[in-house]
Order: sequence, then structure tokens, then C-alpha cells
Amino acid sequence: MTETPRSFAGTPGGLRTAEPDLLTEMLKAVRLNGAVFLSARLRAPFGVIDPRTYDQRTPMARLRRVSILHLIVSGECQFESAGETFNVSAGDLIFLGMPGEYSFRSDASAKIVQANETVRPGPIEGVWMVDYGGDGAELRMVCGFVESSELLFAPLFRALPPTLIERTSTDRVGHLIASTVREIVTLVDGAIPGTQAVLGRLMELLFIEMLRRQASLLPDGSQRGFAALTDPVVARALQLLHAEPQHRWTIDQIASRAGTSRTVLTDRFKVLLGRPPIDYLAGWRIQLAAERLRAGSESVPRIAASVGYESEAAFNRAFKRITGLTPGNWRAGASSTQ
Repeated sequence: MTETPRSFAGTPGGLRTAEPDLLTEMLKAVRLNGAVFLSARLRAPFGVIDPRTYDQRTPMARLRRVSILHLIVSGECQFESAGETFNVSAGDLIFLGMPGEYSFRSDASAKIVQANETVRPGPIEGVWMVDYGGDGAELRMVCGFVESSELLFAPLFRALPPTLIERTSTDRVGHLIASTVREIVTLVDGAIPGTQAVLGRLMELLFIEMLRRQASLLPDGSQRGFAALTDPVVARALQLLHAEPQHRWTIDQIASRAGTSRTVLTDRFKVLLGRPPIDYLAGWRIQLAAERLRAGSESVPRIAASVGYESEAAFNRAFKRITGLTPGNWRAGASSTQ
């Protein structure tokens, strides 16, 4: 996505927002790739487990390092992930940040089968179908994913809980998220050729709104990564680093401008973001540079200077240290996947 939509959470009468400008800037530098990959009808009794390994001939074989969203359209069931069991029903949105094995059951006694035994190609290219189970109550579900290699450089986005259940009927923001879900379901059910690109954008929008919603719902004193956006010390420092990433920042300068000591600043960064300020700045610079390398033919030295590196050699070393690739290899790899 090249533009970040306005946050639903920031609308009049909506939820408290957490430095929306800062969050928007972070999201602008993260290129997302979303898609719907499954439309399912499961009838009780049923039990389906996703083992996180697939036949390489199926589209799901690639879904190993992505965030997955399951949209419950109708019905109800038990959802199990990471040793936890959740009761989910129509209107619920299940988010798995870094999914492992998970399953859906009509009840605890239902027999479990492997997910890849139940799928078949559907009328929309890339969207597989499931029609499985007995003759009981039906569960209708649509599944999608969002992936981005740049998430490696943005610790805020790894701060979401491993399993998140959004009850989209509980408040105003939830209803707006639910409207996006309904649009996705309408397109899937219509099976109109050429809708995959639209479905992908809707999945990306849904993911962004979930990020913003999580930031807005943080309780005071939270120690998760999104709390950095409301922490008075870290948020001020992040605003500085994001406004002038090319500046030759020192820890003393950042602390002084943020109105704190270098010790407090470093401690707060480590607690909320898992790294000290200068390390965060290095990752953010490379995040910005990676996007510019992907976006066009701008020269490497020019990009290096724009994000604060005095020499191409220093930039190349930092880029490879953080990404594992040289800038040239990154650009070539990005071009081959577009």
C-alpha cells in the first residue's frame, strides 16, 4: 500500500488514539502484501487442524512467516492455538501474528483432520474452498493473510499478542472494522474475476486498523511495544528520530531533546522496544532505505546520504548487517517479486 488510510479510531467520538501521526509515519514505511486465500463452510461435527506444513503445490505452502486473519461470517466453534481454547462466533475476527499450529472444532470431541486434506481450488484464482463436515450447524469463514519482510525492522508490529480475538460487534470502531469484513465476504461470495487485488487491499486495510485499534486500547502502564507510542519519554524520542532520520544523532542529543536522562531514555527503549535508541534508529534508517531501493532507480549513494550515512561503504555494511543482503541484492530481489 502506498498510502495509509485515516484511522477509524481517531474519528470524533471514537477511541483514544496514540500519537496517530507517528503511527501513520511508521505504517507508510512498511509495504504490506495482503490476500484472501480460503473460503470455508464447515458443518458439525468437524475438526480441522492447520499443521503449518503444506503440499508445495498448494498456495498455502508459502504461508509460514505471515500474519493470518480468520473472519467468522456465521455460526460458532472452538478455536485452539498455542495451548489456548477460544469460543468464537459470527462477527469475530481472529488474528494470528506469527502463527504456529492451530485448529477449529465444532466441539471438543470432534475428530480432527489435516487442513490440506479438505481444500480444493475455487472460482477465484488463489482462493481455495473448503466444504467439509457432517450434517449439523454450519460455520462460515473467510481466511486471509498479510505479509511484509519489512516487519523485521519494526518491533512495534511484533508487539501484538500471538492470538487476538476481535469481537467486532462490541463498539463503534468494531462496527467499522466489521464493514470491511462484510465487503470481503461479499466479494468472495460473488466470485467475480479480477477481485483478488481488491481483496488484498481490504486485508491490508483490516490489518492496519487492527494495529491502530490495539494502540488505542492500550491500558496505562502497558509494557508492550505499542506502549512506546504513549510513553512520554519514548514517544518524544521517536518523533525526533522519525522526523530527522538523517541527522547525526547521539544518545545525549536524543535524551536532551526528549527532556530526560540518557539512562532513563535507554532503559525505556529497551523495555518497550527491546533495543536502545541508536539501534532503533539504525533499523529505522534501513527500513526507509529498503523502501526507497524497492520503489525506484535512485542511486545507492543518494539513498545512503538521505538516511544519514556519510559513505556508501558504511551504509552497505549496516544494510547487510540488518537485512542479510547488500542493497543491490535487496533491490534485485524486490524487483523480481513485483
